[in-house]
Amino acid sequence: MLALLDSTYAGWDARPMIHVSAALLHRQIVAVFTCWGMAADAAAAAADVMVETDLSGVDSHGIGMLPHYQRLFAEGRLDPKAAPVVLRDNPCMVLVDARHGLGHVAALKAMELAIEKARQSGLGLAGVTGSNHYGAAGYYARMAAGHGLLAISLTNAPSPLLVPVFGREAALGTNPIAFAAPTAAAERPVLLDMATTTVAYGKVSIARRAGKRLPEGWALDAEGRPETDAAVAAEARRLAPLGGSREQGGHKGYGLALMVEILCATLTGAQASAQETGHFFLVIDPGFFRSTDAFQGDMAALLARLRGITPVDLAQPVLIPGDPEHAALERRRAAGIPLVPTLVEEVRAVCAQCGAPFLLGDGSA
Repeated sequence: MLALLDSTYAGWDARPMIHVSAALLHRQIVAVFTCWGMAADAAAAAADVMVETDLSGVDSHGIGMLPHYQRLFAEGRLDPKAAPVVLRDNPCMVLVDARHGLGHVAALKAMELAIEKARQSGLGLAGVTGSNHYGAAGYYARMAAGHGLLAISLTNAPSPLLVPVFGREAALGTNPIAFAAPTAAAERPVLLDMATTTVAYGKVSIARRAGKRLPEGWALDAEGRPETDAAVAAEARRLAPLGGSREQGGHKGYGLALMVEILCATLTGAQASAQETGHFFLVIDPGFFRSTDAFQGDMAALLARLRGITPVDLAQPVLIPGDPEHAALERRRAAGIPLVPTLVEEVRAVCAQCGAPFLLGDGSA
């Protein structure tokens, strides 16, 4: 997996990529958000999430989502001025209404509340309703791990992309699942972040921008057969569930997607008819069950056992979920965040549409 880091576009586009500093990327995103009318603190917080995501190598959920957010804003589905409000609250649970604002803002508030409740009660649960896309699910789970807490972060998506096993039509979103567990080095937690489709839709967009054909098993055509043309797949919006076919375990991915839909939308009241998104966060304090030293000791032993497994290829050791993101974070902080030329032009178009300054240029600043 480490060998694949920063190779998302390798060989996909003959044009040279630009490398942008995290600071410049942050300024560009904030410039767009504030042009929409978003409050400065909310714009900066949402940009923090997006830039950290790109630094971690999750190119599908950082600035690559900006054109989509611009469409939501232009269609009136995203209110950049909305401030999330608490609808219900008790010592362990809270329900937050995003009021159709950008999902990052409401998700940050909800996770902060869940973390505080877990510190006080050992368990914190937060739901968000009336929201929009919140970026990478793993960002919020990692927030809790930084406080020594275990966390699950889920979100549904109102745009259907996942085709159920035996079906032809998309019925659920990619509905990702993220889980984080703290380690003795709190800045490097175990971090699982996965779509319940075979691949996130953003990866299809990456392939489209780079002119790359898709591997079989990612996307489907109207007859339920594999679709490998990235441009066609991006337009058709039909993704296979995690596992692919019934024989390969696709029913498991479909079932997980349904679980996420129930917890994020049915439970919170996010209305599919109103194109609303819901989020769900669960935070657990391991200190309720045992001492921190005992928990961390067993965590270290577990991870050491996994890392010690003999690999198939000696040049590629067994990894722990979160290792690739951590490695990408270190490298991209030093070398910058790579942007494919097509994405740079899409960001330029977003700036032109909303009147924000285009700051990326050649990425040298």
